[in-house]
Amino acid sequence: MSTATPAAAGRKEWIALCILCLPLMVVSMDVSILFFAAPAIADDLLPTATEQLWIFDVYGFILAGLLLTMGAVGDRIGRRRLLMIGSVGFALSSLLAAYAQTAETLILARAILGIAGSTLMPSTLALVRTMFQDPAQRMKAMAIWSAVMAGGVTIGPIIGGLLLDSFSWGSVFLINIPAMALLLIIAPFLLPESRSTAQSRVDVFSSILDLAAILPVTYGVKTLAEEGWAILPAALLAAGLLVGVLFVRRQWTLPNPLLDIRALMERRIGGSILVNFIAAFTLMASSLICTQFLQSVLGYSPFVASLWSVAPSIVVAAAAPIAGKLSQTCGRPRVMAGGFVLSAVGFGVLSQIRLEGFSPLVVLLIGAGLVAAGIVSVMTLVTDYVVGVAPADRAGAVGGLIETSNELGGAFGIAILGCVLAAVYRHAVTPFLPTELAPEAARAAGQTIAGASAAARLLPTEAAAQMMKASREAFITAMHATCIVSAVILLLATAVTVILLRDKKKAVSTAA
Repeated sequence: MSTATPAAAGRKEWIALCILCLPLMVVSMDVSILFFAAPAIADDLLPTATEQLWIFDVYGFILAGLLLTMGAVGDRIGRRRLLMIGSVGFALSSLLAAYAQTAETLILARAILGIAGSTLMPSTLALVRTMFQDPAQRMKAMAIWSAVMAGGVTIGPIIGGLLLDSFSWGSVFLINIPAMALLLIIAPFLLPESRSTAQSRVDVFSSILDLAAILPVTYGVKTLAEEGWAILPAALLAAGLLVGVLFVRRQWTLPNPLLDIRALMERRIGGSILVNFIAAFTLMASSLICTQFLQSVLGYSPFVASLWSVAPSIVVAAAAPIAGKLSQTCGRPRVMAGGFVLSAVGFGVLSQIRLEGFSPLVVLLIGAGLVAAGIVSVMTLVTDYVVGVAPADRAGAVGGLIETSNELGGAFGIAILGCVLAAVYRHAVTPFLPTELAPEAARAAGQTIAGASAAARLLPTEAAAQMMKASREAFITAMHATCIVSAVILLLATAVTVILLRDKKKAVSTAA
């Protein structure tokens, strides 16, 4: 019996994919573009350690909280239309962020950027799903999509470093505006419009519950991890979890829910989303550690540090297509598990960095390359599988679900592993802070290595050199601890992958 073969994509679809990569690149860049700007922001806005973490991760938290909603909105009003609306919002909020005068204003601007960004990412993934019906071509398109998203995280610091060598830190946001303007000009001509034929209503109350669950939970986890037990963050964490339960219960009763709980109960779909969350969790932590090490420990300028940070992307570019080919013979679960093991080895390599040992730069590049190659392999296979089994009418919602796990995992990675890094650093450096430091400077030096660099300028040359040596050694200690924690998480994820994603009905030689 013959079956209909999905139509192969033509030149127009591949050109349209290139256009879709533009907003995807910009949104993923904004997750990491501030890494090398941290010292300049610290000097200019004087954020506390908590404010600095919020500047980094509020974007990802808001993005994650709204992706499900925006994916459903795109299904209803049209994915291309939502993409263009979001592009306008992203450009305007980038302008606000570029000229922020206080840490609070920058945090607010980053939150608004997250709202605008939440319209862009599920739209791009849904459009890829509808443009590429042939499974083989869709696998290639998803590999490109995943590589661009990971590449944006890598390229973000490079562009940021290049801009910071000549301009103020606000320039890292202004770069978004011409990219969004170009998208708005080209999209109507090359991108097809697509929407769900069901035209179901978006449940506003579910959207509110979604956001009201994610924000308190993330704030509570981040604050408790950084500052220890306190009533307010614990209460907010509990409240967020309670709202999350209400959100899940409501999704069971809706005919067209924001989150299809029944689909998530299927072991391989739900397991794939969990695996994707863990992958994003550790990938963003690796980027944060490596960029701070290059700039604050090795002392490279933002531009030079950003150039070195791009070296691991050479390995990443080959990882996604290789993983796709291997999955056809070894099965997705085995390749994903292998990717996690490879990344755990990479973190093990990073934990061996010593300032007086073998070239720390070489060790850093090897370790970061292994981490990124393994994680990107996992994320590519997850995206292709989940999008491939999703109905076309729900492509935006499914895209929002995948991106929710990406962004929430990345934001939690920065928050939780960033807090591990900060806590170990603070414990290691505090005994070595000079007594002549003013209280404000001592507080900053004891919280971040960027703060120590700023405080060192207030000390005599010899005392400054001693404090910077102590702060670098403390950061190395904190980096080792964070890498070990990350490696353990990845090894546990290996077991989770094998258990949840195994296919009992098919031979292991078939893609699960």
